[in-house]
Amino acid sequence: MPELMGTTGLVLDEPLLWKKGKRGRTAFSMPRRDVEPVPVDPELTGDGPEFPDLSEIEVVRHYTRLSQWNFCVDAGMYPLGSCTMKYNPKANEKYAALQGFAGAHPMLPPGLAQGVLRLMSELEGLLAEITGMDAVTLQPAAGAQGELAGMLLIHAYHRQRGKVRSKIIVPDTAHGTNPASAALCGYRPVAVKSSHDGIVSAEAVGEVMDEETAGIMLTNPNTLGLFEEDIRKIAETVHSKGGQVYCDGANMNAVMGMAHMGKTGVDVLHLNLHKTFSTPHGGGGPGSGPVCVRKHLEPFLPAPRIIEEDGKFRLSEDYPQSIGRLQCFYGNFGVLVRAYGYIRAMGPKGLKNVTRLAVLNANYIRESLKGSFHLPYDRPSLHECVFSDRFQRAAKVTTLDIAKRLMDFGFHPPTIYFPLIVDGAMMIEPTETESKEEIDLFIEAMRSVAEEADKDPELLRTAPHRCKVRRMDETGAARRPCLAG
Repeated sequence: MPELMGTTGLVLDEPLLWKKGKRGRTAFSMPRRDVEPVPVDPELTGDGPEFPDLSEIEVVRHYTRLSQWNFCVDAGMYPLGSCTMKYNPKANEKYAALQGFAGAHPMLPPGLAQGVLRLMSELEGLLAEITGMDAVTLQPAAGAQGELAGMLLIHAYHRQRGKVRSKIIVPDTAHGTNPASAALCGYRPVAVKSSHDGIVSAEAVGEVMDEETAGIMLTNPNTLGLFEEDIRKIAETVHSKGGQVYCDGANMNAVMGMAHMGKTGVDVLHLNLHKTFSTPHGGGGPGSGPVCVRKHLEPFLPAPRIIEEDGKFRLSEDYPQSIGRLQCFYGNFGVLVRAYGYIRAMGPKGLKNVTRLAVLNANYIRESLKGSFHLPYDRPSLHECVFSDRFQRAAKVTTLDIAKRLMDFGFHPPTIYFPLIVDGAMMIEPTETESKEEIDLFIEAMRSVAEEADKDPELLRTAPHRCKVRRMDETGAARRPCLAG
C-alpha cells in the first residue's frame, strides 16, 4: 500500500475574520492627501458594515491558511476526465501581467491598442491553423457560451436560407451541456444512442436526420475518450439534408496537431482555452471558448471583428448578418494572452507531442487499472479512460466511496457518474502534464482503494479520514447549505 499523502501537517481551525482582530489595528496606510477635503452629501453616508480591525499579518495569515485547505493543480494530480486540468506555465502569468496588456482599458481607441489587437488577430490565425478551420471568434467567455454561439451561428445560417429548423441531434456520448445549449436556441434535442463500441454510427444518425433537423452536436473525441471514427460519413449524412455539423472541442487535447477538424466535415468547432491551451481553470472562471467555423458561416460570427488594414488593426461592426455581441467587450483578454504564449512556446512539434503524451498517459492508466476496476469499453482510448464500480458493488462500495477514499492518498478524485451511459462511471484524464512517477503513484493508490473495498469496505464508506473536511451529508448540503461556517 502506498503511503497516504493526505493532509498530515498542521491544520488550524481558522475563525472568521469578524472573530479576529482588535479595535485600532490596521493593515493599510492611506496615502497623504494632496487635495483639500470636500464635504460629502449626508444622504450618501451612513453607518457602514462592522468590518473588523486587523493587522497586515493577521490578514495575510488568514488567507494563506485558507488557500492551503484547497486542492490545486500546483499541489497535486488533478485527473478530472473531460476537463483537462493541466499545469498552467508560470511564464504565461508573466506575459498576462505585462503593463501594456494588464493595464489596457477595453475602450482604448485602436491607435493605442495595436499590440492588444494584433495579439488577438494572431491568436485567431493560430487557432484556425491548429484546427483546420477558416475563421475564428474569441468572444465566447467559456465552453458553454461557445456551444451557445455555435448553435446561434447554425440558427442564423438556416434563417438566412429561409428555413428555420426545429431539431438538433445530440448523441449520448456528447457533453452534458450540449442539449441545454441547443434548447436555448429553440431547438428540440433528439437523442441518438452510441453503438456497442462507444461511438456513433452514421446509420443511427441517418435514421433521425431529416429536413426539420438543423444539424448534429458531436463531441469528438467523445466523453468515453473515443474518436468518432464515422465522423466523415456522419457529416455527409447531415449535409445531405441541409444540416450543419457542430463539434464540441472541449477534448481537443487528444487530437491537437494530429487531426484536421476542417477536413472531417465539421462546420462549427468550439475550443476551451482553459483546458487545451493551459490557462487557469476552475474557481468560476474566467474561461474562454473561441469558436472556429468554415467559410460559409463566417458572415454570422459575433461582432465586432478584428480587421487588419495596411498593417494596422481595428474592430469593425460592419457585419449585417452577425449574431451580435456575446460580451460587453471583446473577450476575456487575460486568458487569451496566456493561451497565445502557450501556443507560441510549444510550436507545432510541441503541440503534437502534448497530444501524444496525453494519449499515452491515459492508455497506460487504462491498462494498469482494468484488473482492479471494471472497464465498460475495453479498447484503446485517447486522452481519458472510463471505469465503473461494478467490481466493488458486491461489497456495497460505490463510485462516490472510491472517490472519497482516494482523497486520503493525496489525489483529487476523477470525474464521477459521468458520462451517464456508464453506470457508476469514473472518468480519468491524466493529461500530458503528469510524469510516469506521479501516474504510478496514482495507479498504486487506486489499486489500494480497490483492495480495501474487498477487505474493509467500511473504511471507504466513511472516507475521507485525513482531509480538512470529513464526508458531508451531500443531500442536506445541497438543500440546506451553510454559507458562513
